[in-house]
Amino acid sequence: MNIKALFKYTLIILSIIAYNPTLFAKDFKIKGTVLDADGEKVGGATVLLLTSDGVESQRTETAKPKIAVLAKIGLGGGSFKFKDVLPGDYTLKIDGGAKGAVNMPITVSDDDLDDLELVLSAKAKIKKEVVLKSDGKEPDKVIEIPEDATDAGSDAAYVTTELSFELKKLSAEVKHLNSELEDLKALSKMWINPLAIYSKEIILQNGSTVFGKIVYQDEETLKVETLLGYLIIERKNIVRVIDNVVTEETQEYVPEQIRDSYTPPPMPKLAEPKYTSADPLSREAGKRYSANCVLVGNISERKDNQGAIIFTGEVKNIGGRRADFVKVDFVFRKNWSGETKTLTTFVRGTYHTFDSGITTDATLLPGAVGAFELFVPNDFGSFIGYSYVIDWEEYQ
Repeated sequence: MNIKALFKYTLIILSIIAYNPTLFAKDFKIKGTVLDADGEKVGGATVLLLTSDGVESQRTETAKPKIAVLAKIGLGGGSFKFKDVLPGDYTLKIDGGAKGAVNMPITVSDDDLDDLELVLSAKAKIKKEVVLKSDGKEPDKVIEIPEDATDAGSDAAYVTTELSFELKKLSAEVKHLNSELEDLKALSKMWINPLAIYSKEIILQNGSTVFGKIVYQDEETLKVETLLGYLIIERKNIVRVIDNVVTEETQEYVPEQIRDSYTPPPMPKLAEPKYTSADPLSREAGKRYSANCVLVGNISERKDNQGAIIFTGEVKNIGGRRADFVKVDFVFRKNWSGETKTLTTFVRGTYHTFDSGITTDATLLPGAVGAFELFVPNDFGSFIGYSYVIDWEEYQ
């Protein structure tokens, strides 16, 4: 071989050594003993040699005692050995089964590792159990207290932690149920109180009432949006359309113990008109000739610049006699508990002077029409609806 070829092979060998020094690195040995928590040697335990990145490099088991008597008393065995270990960082992982396990980092550099002792950490044993009773929907919760929690303070801290977790879990469940309950209340509110979403109250000739929103109307029909869908109602079947003023108000408190059996008081009924005729028998005989005041058209509703509500309308005497002191009594329903307030307004009719010298402008002759206006101030408060009664007196 000439000098040139020898120089070439020398460079190749040096390059291999430079880039892979482990090819010519010295091998080392690792020896040790595995002990349990009581200091006794453990035979038959699995020992893994893992590289720094967690890859298994070698595997072995600790030696078992060769003499059965020594095995019974825990003497002998427990040793392990790894050969041909290259320099580097490793981890010894020992699994002793029921006796415990342990991980130990080691570094192999320039010498063998001898007489290593690895003590297994015993697994926690159950000292006692605490049972948390449930409400029957779920099984009872069992809390296990480890054996190493030997003092009363540790037991209390452990149980407190578990109870805190259970309370947080129950709190989250209660919040979820409350959220679902609020959704159900919102849905049921529409059926219990239609005026919560619809302000129009349409009274029909057959005595029924429709709550809804008028989306279209012409000279013959109305299209109304209701909880049941859209309805087409003919105008000739409509007696009156009331625009209810709906505002939020604190409801009357009803004790929880009687809520299921509580029934709101009914709307009060106004007394029938009292007549002061000097001859009631003759009135009965000529009843068809008595006064009879009725509403003409609908009652209009508007607000002024100060936000007060003004109701206006007309009353006609379709009877055969004069009606005196004609008035309209409005009964306003304040809330769904039955609280009401009454306001009265007199009709502006013709003047009439009685024999006593009293003069009134609230008289309607047969066939006459008189207008009325009711002013509801701001301090009256909110209301959810109203009804009215026309009242009058009759004199000779």
